[in-house]
Amino acid sequence: MSQTPSAGTRLTLDLWHPNCWAIESTEQVGGGVLAHAIYNTPKTAPESVNGLFTAFGDTTAEVERLLEKISASDHAGELLELQERFGRARSAPGNVVREFFLEYDPNDMVCPTLLEHGFVHSAPVRIEGGREEWQVRFTGDRGEIEAALDGVREQAGAEVSVVAIHAADSNAPATERTERLDSLTSTQREVFEHAREAGYYEWPRGCSTRDLADDLDVSKTTLLEHLRKAESKLLDPT
Repeated sequence: MSQTPSAGTRLTLDLWHPNCWAIESTEQVGGGVLAHAIYNTPKTAPESVNGLFTAFGDTTAEVERLLEKISASDHAGELLELQERFGRARSAPGNVVREFFLEYDPNDMVCPTLLEHGFVHSAPVRIEGGREEWQVRFTGDRGEIEAALDGVREQAGAEVSVVAIHAADSNAPATERTERLDSLTSTQREVFEHAREAGYYEWPRGCSTRDLADDLDVSKTTLLEHLRKAESKLLDPT
């Protein structure tokens, strides 16, 4: 039996829940969404809330398709794309980013359910490929985490799994390597990690770009495009 994390442990959760415009949209098209903050306004509360989000992707066309899908979702209200960056610059994966406000039904939010069961999120939520990635702290006692997760699953009709467990006292800032890896899109990271594991960066090389393309079932041109973009972000000195 695996050891239960202690109280205060930081967790990375992989999560799916129903009636979510971001999950629905990123499942249908490429790109992803970062969720930053939720705002209640006197004119719309409690019927709706407004959130600040960042859409990201490899290309302008990909991000535009994603924003179109979001706007067309039955679970999304009015989308207001921001012409300029909101507040201080925000770090987001992808080559193209767009910030936007979106109005939607607070009953479709899973955050209140997580909070009710002791999970406090500590970073922007990343939604990609029809899944949400939550960085959270659990506020309960030792031995209560699994029961709390079951409560979230039952109450929200959600699928939740623990991707990673971090030491409770680990407050050190992210390393430069971690920050650079986080700047990659999921596809870029998948291609780069596979190339590294397959020995592409060893000398002599353990595989060719054709081998990598065949492994990932993509064209060599597509493989090289993702790999070069990943390398550019990881090696950029700025």
